[in-house]
Amino acid sequence: MASNDINILVIAPNYCWFIKHNVEAVSKYVNKIHVLVHHNYLAEISTYIPFDGYVEVVRQFYVKDKLIDAEGIPDNVNVHIVSSLYLIPDGRNKRLSDKIARQYMSYIKKHGIEFDIIHAHFIYPQGDVAIKLGRKFNIPVIITAHGFDVYNMPFRDDKWNKKIKWILDNSDHVITVSEINRRILVDKLKIGGEKVAVVPNGFDPGKFKPISKTDAREKLNLPKDKKIILNVANLYTVKGQIFLIKSMKGVIKDRQDIFCAIVGGGGLRKKLEQLIRELDLEDYVKLFGVKPYTELPLWMNAADIFVLPSINEGNPSVMFEALGAGLPFIGTKVGGIPEVIISEDYGLLVEPSNPTDLTEKIIIALNKKWEKELIRKYAQQFTWDNISRQTLNIYHTVRENHATNKNVNG
Repeated sequence: MASNDINILVIAPNYCWFIKHNVEAVSKYVNKIHVLVHHNYLAEISTYIPFDGYVEVVRQFYVKDKLIDAEGIPDNVNVHIVSSLYLIPDGRNKRLSDKIARQYMSYIKKHGIEFDIIHAHFIYPQGDVAIKLGRKFNIPVIITAHGFDVYNMPFRDDKWNKKIKWILDNSDHVITVSEINRRILVDKLKIGGEKVAVVPNGFDPGKFKPISKTDAREKLNLPKDKKIILNVANLYTVKGQIFLIKSMKGVIKDRQDIFCAIVGGGGLRKKLEQLIRELDLEDYVKLFGVKPYTELPLWMNAADIFVLPSINEGNPSVMFEALGAGLPFIGTKVGGIPEVIISEDYGLLVEPSNPTDLTEKIIIALNKKWEKELIRKYAQQFTWDNISRQTLNIYHTVRENHATNKNVNG
């Protein structure tokens, strides 16, 4: 599998979580990877504004020191932050890709960065930037379409639809993380099915593996005599924590030996805290805020079940991480979740935006005896190393096709 002659240029919004894990898994099999991450100087103002909502989101995810997780970066991976100033947020800024592409072209030339393949994570602005760089340097472009850039961005209006479709049509290959995403790309956006591949997200089995529940709870100072329901996700409307909290009112009518731990930060924190008070759930539900990624295996092992009640999803990494720790997963029938939770041996599926259904499934899960080792073994197919091999095969195919076309066209 080694491809010591391949150099990859990754265009990404950050170097954290699934992007970091994907890159570092691939890095074992290639010569060099350069990652370009754009940064808005304006984000730094958020550190001086003590407000919640969007400002809190910016403060947690977009300031310069939050864009890169520097822990354990391999020697053959170089991560570069390129800063500029703009007013319109990334997901609404139709001209942002032009600005970033110009900056990246200058940066690449100045620093002598060499690459054979460009791999962009997310269609816009990263994918658009990659297409512009690919044309400039005559390099093939692969775009990974993850979630909202598939089910939301192309359908905002006609202009966004045309922009997203143009980006995908002009890529050499498209990776997406679930079969339902693939169907949207092929059936609704009319992207050629032969150029769209499904490669799911994954997990690190060295980190997410079963450990003592007692030890995990002791380290996290969690109750040892309760059934713990865990949710790890940003506090955004799309992640559905409001339905999880509402469902707890029904759960405690069935049993009171439960504790729901919600880990994550975001603009909905105050609204969720108010809902917990209104439903008189302070003894049963707690928001723990953002926790270091390195601490998440402890949370997975401290819990009895994991619940992700999202309204929409791509293919959430936390699902694979929970399964890797042997933790049963309750998720909504959205995105790639039903493609992974294919048996009630691994978890349960619920209707989105339905706290009544969620209550019922949580009670079933709490009363069920789960086979942790069976769950863990099922998850092994989704290790990042296995996922990286699928990505590497696509790199080889795209590179060979580009070389062939280049020779044919003279």
